[in-house]
Amino acid sequence: MNQTTRETQGLEMYLRALRLPSFVACHGEAANSAESQGWSYDRYLQHLAELELAERERRRTERLLKRSGLSKEKTLGLLDLNRFPVKVRQRLPTLCDGGFVERAENVLAFGLPGRGKTHLLCAIGHELISRRGYQVLFTPTFKLVQRLLVAKRELALEAELRRLDRFDAVILDDIGYIQQDRDEMDVLFTFLGERYERRSVMITSNLVFSQWDRIFKDTMTTAAAIDRVVHHSTILELTAKRSYRAEIAKERNAEAEKTKSEKTDKSK
Repeated sequence: MNQTTRETQGLEMYLRALRLPSFVACHGEAANSAESQGWSYDRYLQHLAELELAERERRRTERLLKRSGLSKEKTLGLLDLNRFPVKVRQRLPTLCDGGFVERAENVLAFGLPGRGKTHLLCAIGHELISRRGYQVLFTPTFKLVQRLLVAKRELALEAELRRLDRFDAVILDDIGYIQQDRDEMDVLFTFLGERYERRSVMITSNLVFSQWDRIFKDTMTTAAAIDRVVHHSTILELTAKRSYRAEIAKERNAEAEKTKSEKTDKSK
């Protein structure tokens, strides 16, 4: 083993000990570039540092997306914006920039089933993670409620709320689809109250506010819940006459039939 090889191995050992995997993987190629292009020592180190930071950011984004529960299919790139009202399209860029999270504001998406509410808020959630590095959690409301009920029975509700508080934004999907008994109403109201003016909530609902008494039962609790989510919020009304999901399914079926027909024609 020659001196250069020993030095290289020693360097890589130190870089691994310092947990700099991109330095380990790229320092040789970067050194060749530095020599051929006449980089200064500072430029060489800066290049490796940039690679390391970019890789760390990529891995962090990957971890946040995995932890978020967001569907990989419900991204901004796969969202057909032409199906949404003009007001929604105009607000979308600002929402994706994440300023509302910084201000602990909420986003509420209303509309009949199949209008794209879930896809829209999930797309915003993806952007909040990839652009700003926010921690986002997507959950059907009934699952969150069941999670809180279990914690309450185990006398650990406060600890569970603290765990949820780590998320900068929580997306509650289909808030109207819970069993609507007193215990469920209580833990959901507690969750909304804990996040009020501290953390963001993003909610999809098939029920307009005048129907939220189906969720919270009594008039006073319903009014208090609405007050907490509406204060400092952006409301998105998805008013399409036809189902977004139904149209996508129709387009997919048409594409499948077209492909099948083309294969049949080729086989003749």
